Amino acid sequence: MLVSLSIRDIVLIDRLDLTFHNGLCALTGETGAGKSILLDALGLAVGNRSISGLVRSGAKQASVTAVFDVSEDHPTSAVLAEHDIELEPGSLVLRRVVAADGRSRAYVNDQAVSIGLLRRLGDGLIEIQGQFEQRGLLDSATHRALLDAFAGQPALVTKVGTLWTAWGYAIKARDLAEQDLAQARSDEDFLRHSVEELSVLDPNPGEEQELAERRKLLLNRGQLLEAVNAAANDLTGGNGQSSAEDALIEARRRLERVSGAAGDRLDPALAALDRAMAETEDALGQLQSIAGDIDIEGGNLADIEERYFALRDMARKHGTEVEQLSELRISLEARLATIDSGGEALERLQQECVAARAAFVKQAESLSRTRRKAAKSLDQEIARELPPLKLDKARFQTRIDLLDESDWGPSGIERVSFEVSTNPGAAPGSLARVASGGELARFLLALKVVLAGTTPVKALVFDEVDSGVGGATAHAVGERLARLAKERQILVVTHSPQVAARADYHLQVRKTTLNSGAKKQTTATQVLGLSDGERREELARMLSGAEITDEARAAADRLMGV
Repeated sequence: MLVSLSIRDIVLIDRLDLTFHNGLCALTGETGAGKSILLDALGLAVGNRSISGLVRSGAKQASVTAVFDVSEDHPTSAVLAEHDIELEPGSLVLRRVVAADGRSRAYVNDQAVSIGLLRRLGDGLIEIQGQFEQRGLLDSATHRALLDAFAGQPALVTKVGTLWTAWGYAIKARDLAEQDLAQARSDEDFLRHSVEELSVLDPNPGEEQELAERRKLLLNRGQLLEAVNAAANDLTGGNGQSSAEDALIEARRRLERVSGAAGDRLDPALAALDRAMAETEDALGQLQSIAGDIDIEGGNLADIEERYFALRDMARKHGTEVEQLSELRISLEARLATIDSGGEALERLQQECVAARAAFVKQAESLSRTRRKAAKSLDQEIARELPPLKLDKARFQTRIDLLDESDWGPSGIERVSFEVSTNPGAAPGSLARVASGGELARFLLALKVVLAGTTPVKALVFDEVDSGVGGATAHAVGERLARLAKERQILVVTHSPQVAARADYHLQVRKTTLNSGAKKQTTATQVLGLSDGERREELARMLSGAEITDEARAAADRLMGV
């Protein structure tokens, strides 16, 4: 619900802080006092379009802050989560700042947001009926969802949406298969030639690296053999010098001769010499083995280079890496297989599309029957609400039109719209176009009474819903507003004492003259919360006019049930 509204520098409002409660709140005041300004300000806070001239004369900017009490399971919580906005416990703050040049900024919990997001959040928190004609019940785009909510079959609605999505996936899979098959057939000659080339070449993963290493070995074979043989000669003494092994043996002998005199001090050195002799022998064996491998495993350089460059040329031809050639071969073979078996696969996918469509249509037709049944009940309940609201000659109907298949969607196969005719014999039309201002407000009230349990919106504002009516009709309007207020927070701008008397609390809007210095006076709008006695005087004023009589006070007492 709406908890508070703070307004700064908007038209006649200098500074205004209002607190709201559950139940029915009446806002009254003389014509021109500023009631419409309050609604304009509230509309700004929930994302309505800013109009020129809102900023108070002499001010640089205007601002409106609306605070709502929002539970964690309210749909707006999901919207906030989408935009990484943290919901403070029980409090959601919407703020709008409008500069004197008309530019505006929006904030949610002090985080800058787009006007679109502010409007989206506002639509889920409060509805202002009779003032902004393109939102809420006047937006025909909402009528189908409202009828579904009235029908009370959310599982069926969800199932239709799920089947629509599944049908879409089936169509996408079939279309992609068709495209792949058509492309494959257009490239069939190229594919077969490429597969044949790759089959002949028969590339293997890791082959390029192996060939590169063998090629490098062969290119440097002479230098490698020379170095390996020279190292072996150094170890064996093949260059006319004593071998490393002989030198190590001689060193060990020398130490052994004196080891008795040294005790165990030479033991580590002797052990190291033993290890050196073993390592030297092992190194010699490794060098001899390497020399043999270079001669035996190297292969023919010409053959290796031919294979190596053939692989690289093939990779360059197909715009890929040598390492990917084997995978490319598999992919091309699969595309050829698609050509050979593509007809069968495509037929299977087409059958899946047919089955998905049939499943969607079956459930969509079931939803249509549910909607038509609910539409009759809705029309009947609305019809019962119209006569007490002085709309006994009017007719409300829920129109359901089947759509062309190209216009089907996740919500089904028909369009739903609420229509009215206000005079006998007149063709029904949209609410906003057919009904006058007062009639429209009462139609919306009747709709809201019947659809009260179908929306998560907990705050409703009615702007002069009692326009042009009085007596029993005004009493009926007040009774229905009070009924709504048992489940919703209701704010009503009214000129009817019968409606205002039903309120749980009462706010009076009035103009005052302020002294701003230098003998200069300004006019400002103020809003006062009325006590029971003050309510009595306000109702008496509404009943009698400028001069409040005792008879008017007595009538006010009767309305208030005193």
